[in-house]
Amino acid sequence: MKDVMGIINLNEEEEFFRELTEHRPVAAVPFGGRYRLIDFILSNMINSGIPNVGILVKKENDRSLMDHLRSGKEWDLARKRDGLFLLPPGHSHSNSGIMPGDLRHFYTHFDYIQKSRQKYVIIGSSNMIANMDFRPVFQYHLQQKADVTLLYKTMLPDADFMNCTSVKIAADGRVTGMELHPLRIISHNIAMGMYIMEKAVLLNLIDAAISRGGSDFVRDGIMRNLDQFKVLGYAHEGYMARIHSVRSYYQQSMALLETDIWRNLFTRPGLIYTKVKDEAPARYKDTSRVKKSLIADGSVIEGQVENSILFRAVKVHKGAVIRNSILMQKVDVGENAALENMICDKEVYITAGKKLRGEINFPLVVRKGMVV
Repeated sequence: MKDVMGIINLNEEEEFFRELTEHRPVAAVPFGGRYRLIDFILSNMINSGIPNVGILVKKENDRSLMDHLRSGKEWDLARKRDGLFLLPPGHSHSNSGIMPGDLRHFYTHFDYIQKSRQKYVIIGSSNMIANMDFRPVFQYHLQQKADVTLLYKTMLPDADFMNCTSVKIAADGRVTGMELHPLRIISHNIAMGMYIMEKAVLLNLIDAAISRGGSDFVRDGIMRNLDQFKVLGYAHEGYMARIHSVRSYYQQSMALLETDIWRNLFTRPGLIYTKVKDEAPARYKDTSRVKKSLIADGSVIEGQVENSILFRAVKVHKGAVIRNSILMQKVDVGENAALENMICDKEVYITAGKKLRGEINFPLVVRKGMVV
């Protein structure tokens, strides 16, 4: 897929995610003990052989994201030709009068897309977590001579459809309807925010939508052209997690404690790469008790940890009990403290003897750097 470029669109909603995105974009939210959400779509693109990836950064100074990605070396994108490009939002006179939204962001970097060597483009987002190979999708797109191919996942009727984009697929695979954030869904098919098309088609969609006063790529670029373009759907059969709120983040994180889900997400069909940090393995003292948990390197465990995810360099002191919780990097839990159904952001300090408990469906969040 050397003739395909990737664009990762980070214009993702944060309304129900504020507790974890106050100091970082959704793409940089830690996940699975040592990863960030952006690692999945970025690794999928690299594993599929895409040599050129541009990231539409939502804010100019997303320091946590830039620190994580650096030169792109971990994803083999530190290259002399192509490679990784961070594309900040533009506020120059060139896009004055254009409505706020991700279309303006695409338009700001119109020249980057136009001058790229590749003929085709895959657009993705960071909040749809999956491990997939884009090559079969690309071949389907070429064989069917589609203008646009979108990826979707068929969900169970009792799944969480909040803030989703539902997609109606005809028997011949054609997309006949799409709805953004519907109160009543038109189908159980959820768009994954991933689209394949020729670069020329993308540029035409952007230009036409902007000229009509559009602001949203999906609504004004894709949905309003379903009758004019051949838009096909491609069903993703593997595991997918949609992260759109604190609740969904907690539930999908806890699902990683199931061995089959963890293996499907992190090893099949390709590996998921992340920023490398060389730290000592986790240490388990004689007083520690650990059951069904993911514990990252650099951690020191003296207390009890059950059904939880601990990121790098977490300290659980003697007598402390952690259940059904997510503790991010450098969290320190004092002696005889107790945490249950919790999400502790980075560098939180829980004082000795403190007891905190959230609900299994509504976890309690302790924000970054707080002392409790």
